[in-house]
Amino acid sequence: MRVRIATPDDVSLIFSFIQKKSEFDRNIGAFSGILQVSKDKIRKTLFGKIPFAYVLFAESSEGEIGFALYGFRYSSFAGQPSIWLDDLYVDEAMRSQGAGTALMAALAQIAQDNECTHLAWTADGRNTRGLSFYHRLGAKIIEHRGTRCFLTWIP
Repeated sequence: MRVRIATPDDVSLIFSFIQKKSEFDRNIGAFSGILQVSKDKIRKTLFGKIPFAYVLFAESSEGEIGFALYGFRYSSFAGQPSIWLDDLYVDEAMRSQGAGTALMAALAQIAQDNECTHLAWTADGRNTRGLSFYHRLGAKIIEHRGTRCFLTWIP
């Protein structure tokens, strides 16, 4: 398993993973809206003059099998950044083979390299497999709002 940083050549791949993630969320009842993202929006917002988020890919011998989309936040009170994980997704047939762990380890390294206080994200409470994975990493659920769980992890 290898993790790599997305490049502008990956716009179509990023778009396809966002589509797969939205379908997963739709299937568990966590998303009922319409995707408003486009390849052009991805190109402008992730690879423009100011990147608003970043993408990592997990690769196996079969190609890219997972992705993480994240950005940095800044706390004026702490005087340090943290990472907000917006999406983590691994192709269903490739789950439980280390891709999610590899992506989270890469994010932990990025957090340490940038002196981040923590990583944070939300997960749907109906995604029991995902919540179990996050628990095994050492992440803590710090708040519940309906079916949304707010998690934090200090690598």
